Amino acid sequence: MAGNTRRPGAVRKPGSKKGAQVGTGGHSRKALEGKGPTPKAEDRTYHPAHKRKVAAEKRQTDQAQKGASKGVVRGTRRPTGGAEVVAGRNAVLEALRTDVPVTAVHLAARIDHDDRTREILELASTRSVQLLEVSRTELDHLTEGSVHQGVAAQVPPYDYADIDDLLDAAAAAGQPPLIVALDGVTDPRNLGAVLRSAGAFGAHGVVVPSRRSAGVTASAWKVSAGAAARVPVAKVTNLARTLADLKKSGAFVVGLDAGGDTTVRDLAFATDPLVLVVGSEGHGLSRLVRETCDAVASIPISSDVESLNAGVAAGITLYEVAQARLSSAR
Repeated sequence: MAGNTRRPGAVRKPGSKKGAQVGTGGHSRKALEGKGPTPKAEDRTYHPAHKRKVAAEKRQTDQAQKGASKGVVRGTRRPTGGAEVVAGRNAVLEALRTDVPVTAVHLAARIDHDDRTREILELASTRSVQLLEVSRTELDHLTEGSVHQGVAAQVPPYDYADIDDLLDAAAAAGQPPLIVALDGVTDPRNLGAVLRSAGAFGAHGVVVPSRRSAGVTASAWKVSAGAAARVPVAKVTNLARTLADLKKSGAFVVGLDAGGDTTVRDLAFATDPLVLVVGSEGHGLSRLVRETCDAVASIPISSDVESLNAGVAAGITLYEVAQARLSSAR
């Protein structure tokens, strides 16, 4: 109606005025709380990145299942988790032949097969060892650049023996103990060469100190051509004390060093329980170890050559001992 200044709806109703109410402290606090860090795009189900991630995982699973049906898993190189890696066709084949607990065999893609690789595949299948087909780049990384010939095997860390195990092996074979001890040999390739010679000439084991000495690593496995699977290696805390204990048990300890009391060919203790101690190429035998030896023997060499490395020296001496024992048995 004209002249009416009261407009309906423009007047606040009684009791509708907003204001503080009893118990409203922190009424909107929950709305102000943070929701945490923003999830990655691939973890958000509505994001395209998540769909791509799911599709990639499905493709990888399908490829693994397809490869597993053929006995080979492709493109699935896994971390070793502290295990040792044996590289090379001979070393891997010998490890499988001697029932080393191989957990996986890595094969290079499009590898040129020969009799060794075919036997590796056959033994791995018989023992239900997982076969993984990887690129040569992955094999290079897995074997730390060593010569792998397209084949590598993953094995648990080496299980070192005790000294008594070496003596028991000799007793079981009905032979006088023949043990090789390494003093200050830090190159695992030299250890591998010694293991190879020890296996070839009937030694019952090798002894290495726990400090400042090479251990049975992938390099030693490789050079030993699988002999590390057959020849036990004992690790001791104090080599000089261990040699003294072996002397008390009836063994003769002979060190190999230049300028020795005798030559390895004229060694008087060859047919007795014997421990051959090989020193490092640079420093030879340490003082305490040399004092513990019953005799020090040398290998006659040309004056143009300063010294022989541990692997060669051990091989020559073990051959002479094996020949002496063979002659005495006739």
